[in-house]
Amino acid sequence: MRWIDIEDIVLCLEDEYPTIDINSITFPKLMMMIESLPGFSPEDTKCNEKILEAVQSAWLEERE
Repeated sequence: MRWIDIEDIVLCLEDEYPTIDINSITFPKLMMMIESLPGFSPEDTKCNEKILEAVQSAWLEERE
């Protein structure tokens, strides 16, 4: 899994943190949570705010 795999990241986050308040997570915390997921492999592409916003938004949609 890499930074561009938003859907896979969201599914893993939901499995790992099913009760966390998504709206209260800071981007630095979210980045740390993603980097600690099993199977996540950071690559040369750096994480940025746009990616973290996409993850947070998709995660909120997954919960609905």
